[in-house]
Amino acid sequence: MRKFKKHLIMAVTQFYRKTRRNYTRANNATAVMKQLLRRPTIKKVDVEAIKASFAAKS
Repeated sequence: MRKFKKHLIMAVTQFYRKTRRNYTRANNATAVMKQLLRRPTIKKVDVEAIKASFAAKS
């Protein structure tokens, strides 16, 4: 019976480690998404002014 309990404890410890790894992966993924969403979206772009600036450079 003792061998079984010791084996069970080791398996649970490994399971907890894997669970912690999965949680950190998920948290990192959400952090990356939040960082990408934090950047402001470009609105009201004047295409003609951009074309004119490229023409002026060349």
